[in-house]
Amino acid sequence: MDYAWRFLIGGAVVSCFALLGDLLRPKSFAGLFGAAPSVAIATLGLAFWKHGGDYAATEARSMILGAVALAAYSFIVCQLLMRADLSASKSTVSALVVWIAVAVGLKQLAG
Repeated sequence: MDYAWRFLIGGAVVSCFALLGDLLRPKSFAGLFGAAPSVAIATLGLAFWKHGGDYAATEARSMILGAVALAAYSFIVCQLLMRADLSASKSTVSALVVWIAVAVGLKQLAG
């Protein structure tokens, strides 16, 4: 039943973000606003409904820490592609170490 709710809530929120993306320029924002925010909102809403505010807060904090780790990973991949002239596969695999290190480090700091 949780999957059905996620599907319905996620679909509605994706539609709203897609509409927002259509209104903004450049059009590349449409994809950015389409997936991740809607999945996060649906997941947090269900977590709050099923487990309460403390659990949803923990989930939200984990999402934020994961996003910071992903940003660090993305930055390193870009640097490896542009400055070190590595291939896409070598850059992405090499930067996985950064992603894991940042994620684990932030998790340790957050407690």
